[in-house]
Amino acid sequence: MDPLLADLVSLLDLETIEMNIFRGQSRDIGSPQVFGGQVLGQALVAAGRTVENRSVHSLHAYFLRPGDQNAPIVYEVDRARDGRSFSNRRVIAIQHGRQIFNMAASFQIREPGLEHQFAAPVAPPPDDLPDITEISEEYLASLPEKVRRFLSHRRPFHVRPVRTAGGDPRGLEPMRLVWMRAIDRLPDEPVLHTALLAYISDYELLGTATLPHGDADRLRGRLQMASLDHAMWFHRDCRVDDWLLFSFDSPSASGARGLARGQVFTAGGMLCASTAQEGLIRLR
Repeated sequence: MDPLLADLVSLLDLETIEMNIFRGQSRDIGSPQVFGGQVLGQALVAAGRTVENRSVHSLHAYFLRPGDQNAPIVYEVDRARDGRSFSNRRVIAIQHGRQIFNMAASFQIREPGLEHQFAAPVAPPPDDLPDITEISEEYLASLPEKVRRFLSHRRPFHVRPVRTAGGDPRGLEPMRLVWMRAIDRLPDEPVLHTALLAYISDYELLGTATLPHGDADRLRGRLQMASLDHAMWFHRDCRVDDWLLFSFDSPSASGARGLARGQVFTAGGMLCASTAQEGLIRLR
């Protein structure tokens, strides 16, 4: 396995401190604080360690404080309920004696039922698109330093946005399509793929709310942006080492906050997850 991806997998393999208490580490991905997707993925792993023979179907989380990349994060799990079909867990993430994040997650036994889904949007195949890391030096040089650092940081996932042809650089529709896939093959462990899907669900999502307001990368240097909450629903199993198409939209921005939604499709058109996030978007 690629060392960068292997490091992320090890990051999600939390240390068990005692029953219902786990500890995780952090990695610098070019952002000034702990990446929200990392905390989501680790909290989901912590909750899953307390559940047997059930799969997560939804989570609802709040980001309370920025995470410190140089300190471990302790996850405390409350086994709120175990019913015949569903289990509910509450997770608190703590650093320096204070909550930085909390989450509720629900798990369900596998059972058959009615099925339908939205059709996947039409998008060019990922092999025809450049990766987000393939950025010209000239363009990078025009961006604020912290944005350059984030965009040039190597990631354990391929990220290939579908560019909008003929779009006005001063403002685009608040919609985007992005293909994502792990940079190497992963073990056949559904729980790992679910945790990694939660991890990458925070990529590119909130930035969709900035698209109507100018060049997103240049604008980012003038914005204070932070995730406030995050919800996710897992409909069907999928692998994050296969190409996944993320369809994002932002129905509203107001009050220094933006709302963004996403749907995740396999390359074959199967809808495997949905997500929504509200974030702080404060113009400096």
